Amino acid sequence: MMMSLGPYASFIVTSYAAAALVVALLISWVVLDYRSQTQRLRELERSGITRRSSRSAVDTP
Repeated sequence: MMMSLGPYASFIVTSYAAAALVVALLISWVVLDYRSQTQRLRELERSGITRRSSRSAVDTP
């Protein structure tokens, strides 16, 4: 089933393609940032710095 988009077909297709590209770029950015942050957390924990969220209520000074 082929739909006719009329005289604005190129604008509509270009707009959807641009929106899809922006969404793909944002998803890629989030994935790369997540990997970077988890690697940084691993390095900090390896150096002896711990997260406050991993402490229990009894461990507070």
